[in-house]
Amino acid sequence: MGIANDQSIAWGCAKAFRALGADLAVTYLNDRAKKHVEPLAQALEASIFMPLDVMTEGQTEEVFARVDRDWGQLDFLLHSIAFSPKEALHGRVVDVGRDGFLKTMEVSCWSFMRMAHLAEPLMKNGGTMFTMTYYGSQMVVENYNVMGVAKAALEASVRYIAAELGPKGIRVHAISPGPLATRAASGIPEFDELMDKAQSKAPSRSLVSIDDVGNATAFLALDGAKLITGSVLYIDGGYHIID
Repeated sequence: MGIANDQSIAWGCAKAFRALGADLAVTYLNDRAKKHVEPLAQALEASIFMPLDVMTEGQTEEVFARVDRDWGQLDFLLHSIAFSPKEALHGRVVDVGRDGFLKTMEVSCWSFMRMAHLAEPLMKNGGTMFTMTYYGSQMVVENYNVMGVAKAALEASVRYIAAELGPKGIRVHAISPGPLATRAASGIPEFDELMDKAQSKAPSRSLVSIDDVGNATAFLALDGAKLITGSVLYIDGGYHIID
């Protein structure tokens, strides 16, 4: 979930999963997004292609029902969606209204929890669940604002769900890429400055790409990573270790 165009982190991940032989189900947000996502789904030979707006009642359940009907099981889940209303995201955290906060949390955190609930019975032989986070969950990043609060909650949910589902062989990960020029990032003020800072301060002196994120994420779905769970994986050239 979360491919919007060919710059999306979810697209980088989907390509890596497909290269390893995975059969994929791909969702798109709405009819306007469909024209951008459908060619990518076709390139992936996705056998399931469905609309999914997590704020539309029943759509999330319909996707998992289709997976159950067509495949009967699920090996991994990628949740790469987040949203905050502009008035909530662009203001101070202390000023965020109730409706803006709840909408931010519903899309950016609760939707992953709901997907994990629906995916659990389909992961009959174990599996892996992924969601996308960012460094602004742990440190105050200028202009990240209430999304940092939502991502902190998301990372906490990863830990709890990992503990709850671990006995069933289900691993849960939060992936934390460095700044990427995605459609979602375009809503954050002064994002270009943030990318420049990341490139100059990261030990690798380079920015991450969606393919870097995809390759590392796909590795965690393999049996070689079967004892890794419940943590935040930073794919940011080491930027998060620098003061």
